[in-house]
Amino acid sequence: MTEPTGPKRWGRREVLRLAGAGVGAGLLGSAGLTGCGFGSLSNNGGEDSAAKKVSGGFDWKKHKGTTLRLLMNKHPYTDALKAHRGEFQDKTGIKLAIDEFPESNYFDKVTLELKSRQGNYDAFMLGAYMVWQYGPPGYLEDLGPWMHNSSATHAEFEPDDFFPNLIKAGQWNFVNGAPLGGKQQWMLPWGFETNTVCYRSDVFAKLGLKPAESFDDLTELARTLKAKAPGAGFDGMYGIAVRGSREWATIHPGFMTMYSREGLKDFKVEGKKLVPTMNSPEAVDFTSRWAKMVRDAGPSGWTSYTWYQASSDLGAGKAAMLFDADTASYFQNVDTPAAGKLAWHPGPKGKDGSLATNMWIWSLAMNSSSKKKPAAWWFLQWATSKEHLLWAGTKQQHIDAVRRSVADNSAYKDRLKAVPGFLDTFQTVIDQTKIQFTPQRNFFDATTSWAAALQEIYGGADAKATLDKLAKDLEPRVNG
Repeated sequence: MTEPTGPKRWGRREVLRLAGAGVGAGLLGSAGLTGCGFGSLSNNGGEDSAAKKVSGGFDWKKHKGTTLRLLMNKHPYTDALKAHRGEFQDKTGIKLAIDEFPESNYFDKVTLELKSRQGNYDAFMLGAYMVWQYGPPGYLEDLGPWMHNSSATHAEFEPDDFFPNLIKAGQWNFVNGAPLGGKQQWMLPWGFETNTVCYRSDVFAKLGLKPAESFDDLTELARTLKAKAPGAGFDGMYGIAVRGSREWATIHPGFMTMYSREGLKDFKVEGKKLVPTMNSPEAVDFTSRWAKMVRDAGPSGWTSYTWYQASSDLGAGKAAMLFDADTASYFQNVDTPAAGKLAWHPGPKGKDGSLATNMWIWSLAMNSSSKKKPAAWWFLQWATSKEHLLWAGTKQQHIDAVRRSVADNSAYKDRLKAVPGFLDTFQTVIDQTKIQFTPQRNFFDATTSWAAALQEIYGGADAKATLDKLAKDLEPRVNG
């Protein structure tokens, strides 16, 4: 969706179609690069770092007359940037040339640009998980040296103002299984989504129902809604919408959030190996129950459901609940049949009261092949600044806020308070919202296979046998 009234919101869920497109080998076949920790690459922040050559006092006009080319996804965040770019150009004298592409082919464009190493674009949007794929081959500039050079970074940038789990999501040493964090900063968070439950408050009120506080309660609630809502005047309504298509994006929102709240992990690290754990007895039980919930109370045609179908069903009055990105449901509260009838809830707690929540982060990164790195850094620090993000969050549709100062701003909070339960839900889960996956270079391939296994279980396959086979197949792939 480019505007709250438009037919779509952003579609960051397209699988990176690397294999078969002549691109995969360039990204995934760089064993020499991924194994050496970037020691010889130009983006390592070493003595030849462009960031370390910047000296003198910081001056916004230092790169006046430069034109930057940006590669961007069609998205409300990009719309906010375009609406505010005059401010940046006046402040810096740097011109922004923005090329936008729809999500259906955006990441293909990014992949081809980075693989070419031509530096045609200076900065671009990416999801945090893409750091695990674009980082090891050396396509991303390490922003750490720029951030920590006072000659290159304005005094009010304040990286500590970012929510800690969001800024940490851009830090990784490219070792499979190593936790996020460290000195290297491969992207800056720009906007993000936590994953919560949105529900039809009018339906719940008419049926005398309350949001579920446990996973067992959620499955029962979804079945009750499917059974009773049509007879209460909500024709054709089913219980719960979640994603189901055969792609990695099916796993990461509601499924991974509830999976994590139940204390489950995707992999464990044994020595230098990743060992899949989605076939543990507890994971098998959870996956079986999730699939049964969807069979009993989800939509027909679930195996084709992406974020778009799931959230659209909520807005159209077909689904009583959506367990997905909070922003996906937020935009369904404008100019849809369900508008004004939606409310938000953190979703079920885990057995120990956990509200561990997975997230997606839209981020900004610098092309390591850019020939205009100083000017590109001037743009990145402005685009992720308190100044721009507060303006975009109050004047445009740039939510959720990645900076604590913006999230705490009274004007920003007043805007969100108009949406029942949205702000309270955000504040409840934010401190437990982080990337719940184990960082690893084959994330997209492995997680797409996981989604395929979930589809098989939904279709009636034995959960244990299916997940045992998945784990056996994944182990050599993720350790290759």
